[in-house]
Amino acid sequence: AQGYPNAQYNLGVCSERGMGVDVDLVKAADYYRLAAAQGYPNAQYNLGVCSERGMGVDVDLVKAADYYRLAAAQGYPNA
Repeated sequence: AQGYPNAQYNLGVCSERGMGVDVDLVKAADYYRLAAAQGYPNAQYNLGVCSERGMGVDVDLVKAADYYRLAAAQGYPNA
């Protein structure tokens, strides 16, 4: 998944939901972070959710808002 944000995002979803792997919210946030750093809006949004709710990362509402803004700037509808 290195360098391929769609795959990194999908691995994050699998880790978050326990799809084929054990639920691991820390790993999910790590995968979302990798994809988000490459500008993948779905991952930016999901990382915002993780930051807002403390899912695999510490609660950080400032970071959450930043990730939501990044996703919104790319037209992500939920952001």
